[in-house]
Amino acid sequence: MIIEKKTTTKLFLISLVLIFLVSDFNFAQSPKREFRGAWIATVTNLDWPQSGVTNSYSQQSSLTSMLDNLKNCGINTVVFQIRTECDAFYNSPYEPWSRWLTGTQGKTPDPFYDPLEFAINEAHKRGIELHAWFNPYRAERSSGSYPTAANHVTKTNPEWILNFSTLKMLDPGLPNVRAHVLKIITDVLKRYNIDGIHFDDYFYPYPSNPTLPNGITTEDNSTFTNFSRGFTNIKDWRRDNVNILVKAIYDSIKTIKPWVKLGMSPFGIWKNGVPTGIVGLDAYNVIYCDPVSWLQGKYIDYVSPQLYWPFGGSRDYAKLLPWWSSQKNGRHLYVGQAAYRITDSDWNSSEIPNQIRLNRTNNLAEGSLFFRTNQGLINNPKGFYDSLKRDLYYYKTLLPKMEWKDSVIPLFPTEVAISGNENSIKLKWKKPQISTDGDSASKFVIYKSTSPNLSINDPKNILYITSSSQEELYDVFQIPFNVEYFYSITALDKLNNESIQSQIVSYKSTSIFADRTIQKNYQLYQNYPNPFNPNTTITFNLPKQEYVIIKIYNLLGKSILTLVDEVRSTGRHSVYFDGTNLPSGVYICRIKTDNWSSSIKMTLQK
Repeated sequence: MIIEKKTTTKLFLISLVLIFLVSDFNFAQSPKREFRGAWIATVTNLDWPQSGVTNSYSQQSSLTSMLDNLKNCGINTVVFQIRTECDAFYNSPYEPWSRWLTGTQGKTPDPFYDPLEFAINEAHKRGIELHAWFNPYRAERSSGSYPTAANHVTKTNPEWILNFSTLKMLDPGLPNVRAHVLKIITDVLKRYNIDGIHFDDYFYPYPSNPTLPNGITTEDNSTFTNFSRGFTNIKDWRRDNVNILVKAIYDSIKTIKPWVKLGMSPFGIWKNGVPTGIVGLDAYNVIYCDPVSWLQGKYIDYVSPQLYWPFGGSRDYAKLLPWWSSQKNGRHLYVGQAAYRITDSDWNSSEIPNQIRLNRTNNLAEGSLFFRTNQGLINNPKGFYDSLKRDLYYYKTLLPKMEWKDSVIPLFPTEVAISGNENSIKLKWKKPQISTDGDSASKFVIYKSTSPNLSINDPKNILYITSSSQEELYDVFQIPFNVEYFYSITALDKLNNESIQSQIVSYKSTSIFADRTIQKNYQLYQNYPNPFNPNTTITFNLPKQEYVIIKIYNLLGKSILTLVDEVRSTGRHSVYFDGTNLPSGVYICRIKTDNWSSSIKMTLQK
């Protein structure tokens, strides 16, 4: 798509946005609740797994590293693609294993593991939600490019297929197709601990290349004749085909697991000319999806329109965002933003940061969803990853509440106890009982302050967000020392309703090390606690800003995990290490900078 350049208009709009933001700077910078998401695309190995890497252990290692990187820049939700072409990135009883996972469609992972189950567990350990991303209709994106499995739908039910040159897709107008897609989704809903279900913008085909100049034309005429449901306009019928499926999924969620969210990510322009001045291909008339109807009917929980354009021009972000915000109808808007386009020559480093700031103004949007993870976030184009980590997402945040699904707050943690030594503390608490709606804690939020009147309304006080399985936390004191720190804990339920805070406990740091001594030396301290089970904290000091790599090795010298791979500032730092998935034994922690390296032995006892 060609984006019109209107430099003067663009500069004016950005200046106007920034001036408006200054009037409410603190709110714009630090919302306590915000959706901060990233798409992890698996089709054609866009984000994961790496192309050609089919070893299960290597795939698991790269995924955990990816999740660590996302957590480190403030991401709290991943949208993980598990169905790309009527295939599966999970152990499906109905569809074949994906070619993008194992190299051959239908081939089982070796050694066996379930990527969806693994991804859910690893995301939840890091306090990250996982939304399962399905492509509802695409069957083959490039027919003949690789062999399909015997149980692939193109072979088992060829009568369901619409053909467009090399693209094959399920026919949305067939009742059997809708039933099949619903069966696939409800199977995952029942068997996996997902937090959400997500669709992208592939409904009816885009007019995306010379072999498909007009998208769909007459390919589904016979279906329309046989299953018109009283419609006389085929375009209205096509949109209704999609609506029927979306409604059925939403109703199934309410029946099976009502806390699971349903999100849709349509193309960023609803109709050409809406709002005034917007020009381009649109979702309503070209790919026959109507997200405004979904919002008006309240059968989705959030919408993530793909606003993949900058400020200014005929697809102006400054016009599209407020229009989409006006359509929310009590639901949430998590804007799809084009992190992958930051490297384009006409995008500058401040483009998406300014978009995020506009999203936050007057709650126009409840968050952002970035495409893609590898090319846009982790590769740090024009410093964007750093801008999230050090500025826009510097303070931790809770996910937005969805009170139309659940507004009952959970009970709060009890029996909070604190103990420590001169450099760190151990905080313990007891998980609360089940609340009146049958829900309990799915996460815990640890707050920390130097004020005895510790406020849980200020995101600057959020120290850590843990999983529900954790009932203790270690905190290593930072300089200056001889300071009294106050802690309190809340519980979050499945839909991020927050309990009242626990009692406040405190501990005063009394380190024997002088601040000036710590500032001038490299130091890797012994992990605490040691031995540990299964969590421990690793602390190190840098006398200047440097690029730091910290890796964990077994006694055979094999690298197990990379904990840090980034620039760290001058001063004292702590890193949390989770050994849940490792066997008991001795491990080596090695830190390396350009000018220094050091190692310690750590003992995991289970």
